[in-house]
Amino acid sequence: MRIRLLSDPDDLPALDTRFATKRPAAELMDPVGHPPRILLLYGSLRERSYSRLAVEEAARLLRYFGAEPRIFDPSDLPLPDQVKGDDHPAVQELRQLALWSEGQVWCSPERHGQITGVMKTQIDHLPLNMGGIRPTQGRTLAVMQVCGGSQSFNAVNTLRLLGRWMRMVTIPNQSSVPKAFQEFDAGGRMRPSSFYERIVDVMEELVRFTVLLRPHTARLTDRYSERKETAGPAVDAANDLSAIATTPGR
Repeated sequence: MRIRLLSDPDDLPALDTRFATKRPAAELMDPVGHPPRILLLYGSLRERSYSRLAVEEAARLLRYFGAEPRIFDPSDLPLPDQVKGDDHPAVQELRQLALWSEGQVWCSPERHGQITGVMKTQIDHLPLNMGGIRPTQGRTLAVMQVCGGSQSFNAVNTLRLLGRWMRMVTIPNQSSVPKAFQEFDAGGRMRPSSFYERIVDVMEELVRFTVLLRPHTARLTDRYSERKETAGPAVDAANDLSAIATTPGR
């Protein structure tokens, strides 16, 4: 399993529980019932990865808010098209986790003014359509970034664009942590700050949006073009421009 386990999953030293609503979606109608399923992706393989540490803080908060978080470990994920037919256990596990999820969190470092290759690789392994099932369509998405220097929003802006392309519902709030090396202690825990509070806000909002939308995902993502494609004649693979464009070597 490529799911990272949280150390001290219920320990939230930076959270002032006097002002935290433990179940922020409790007042919303929720016919689904089970805890919101949230997949978290991070974008760095460094031993001390600040995007991973930020995601771990987000996952602890999601647990506190009543969700079920799972963090994918991309350390052995191949590049897109590196393995024939995407026949690699890490790719298959990532896709199964995407199908399992009802919402996602994407957190990337900003490198050269953009998201990292590790982050983009994970997203590139998530197809829009997988055997008639769409692993991202209609799911909620929260975007975050960590910065080595002053605060920037290049990475979250790109993640929003990608979320729209993947047909996800990206929530309004977002998080950008400047000088991330100053925001975490030696044990990898985030210090109390306005940047931590913003992550609290983002996760609280993500849980609410996920609970609101998940009973209606099928209706909200029902599209004329897809109904027509499903009912229409089979597409000639030799002339299918979308298939040709994504075929290795073409």
